[in-house]
Amino acid sequence: MSKDMTFEVGSGNVFAGLGFDNPEGELLKTKLVREISAIIKRRRLTQAKAADLKGVIQPDMSAIVTGRTVKSPIERLARCMDRLGYEIDVVFRHKARKPSRPAKDLTDIQRASAQYHFIPTGRARRR
Repeated sequence: MSKDMTFEVGSGNVFAGLGFDNPEGELLKTKLVREISAIIKRRRLTQAKAADLKGVIQPDMSAIVTGRTVKSPIERLARCMDRLGYEIDVVFRHKARKPSRPAKDLTDIQRASAQYHFIPTGRARRR
């Protein structure tokens, strides 16, 4: 039996699709948290050591690593990236036009959503 399936091409931001008040901000937080977690994993830091390095307490570090970012404003996450030795470049662009046809593969969607770049700046600085 074949069933007809319908689908809708999303905006590339799951938070917009779920109706969040500030979907762009939530997406940015998610990208920052993902990068912070990857850096901690690459450096083989414990949450306590990472918290000390970033100037936060361990429970706050745990919340960041597990993605509970409700209490973490973007500025705080950006400071964490800075203390880990990374700069954040924000790129402003005109919004892309809606595609007249669905994207053929995920790389089209990934390219369209790649707006934030994390660049290592060398050794982590302690404050």
